[in-house]
Amino acid sequence: MSTMEDHTARGVGVIGVGEIGRAIVEGLRHGGGASPEVHLSPRAPGARTAADLAGRFDGVRVCASNQEVVDRSEVVIIAVRRQDHHEALAGLTIEHDKTVVSLMAGVRIDALRRTLATDAPIVRAIPLPAARERRSLTVTHPAHPVVDSLFERLGGALPVADEDAFNVCSALTGTLTAHYAYLATLTSWATDHGIAQGAADRYMRGLFSEVGRSLGDETRSLSQLATDHETPGGNNERVRTTWFEPANAAALTRALDGLLADLG
Repeated sequence: MSTMEDHTARGVGVIGVGEIGRAIVEGLRHGGGASPEVHLSPRAPGARTAADLAGRFDGVRVCASNQEVVDRSEVVIIAVRRQDHHEALAGLTIEHDKTVVSLMAGVRIDALRRTLATDAPIVRAIPLPAARERRSLTVTHPAHPVVDSLFERLGGALPVADEDAFNVCSALTGTLTAHYAYLATLTSWATDHGIAQGAADRYMRGLFSEVGRSLGDETRSLSQLATDHETPGGNNERVRTTWFEPANAAALTRALDGLLADLG
């Protein structure tokens, strides 16, 4: 018989069933196999998503109230918007034997503990939409065996030392849509120069899918990957040095610094 301690959550509750809540549920059910029961909030705006998930997956149910979500779950994931959390969490009773996982950017642990008036462990986490395919490396703080085991199932857990480090990682996630917008801008440029929209879109996806695969090579730093993909005096170096010039880099740094200040 194995002597390893089982850190698998027996029941997971999700309060706030938006895009990330959906991704977590789909990831837990990805590929079938054993998975904890999942209990979902009935409240808008995620009520339709919750009903859809409950209809698609065995072991996923919509509860009558957020308090029922808490009562039926060992791990309670709070995935509501920061501006909505006081209303969504009002009146909840969370006993000390539960574990709370907050996905809310900009809400520190001590502030959430005051809102919930609980002594239960509270862990912050930043899962990504790729959790649905179990490919999300999720930053957590503080390390917690049950929570980290849950996110390991969804692609990996990366505990960080303190909330300041956590907020730096949270700021970095704010760059995701800028990346998509960058690709959309390149595609638009190509169509302006006579390439059909479908062809331009397909080519950009193929081009940057290859970049994604190269990121899996952790033997090379990101700077080294950039160098390895450039020829001195070549096309890549020309675009990088003329577009990503010091003023552009400084603007990105200012945007991240401002976001980090708001998250603090």
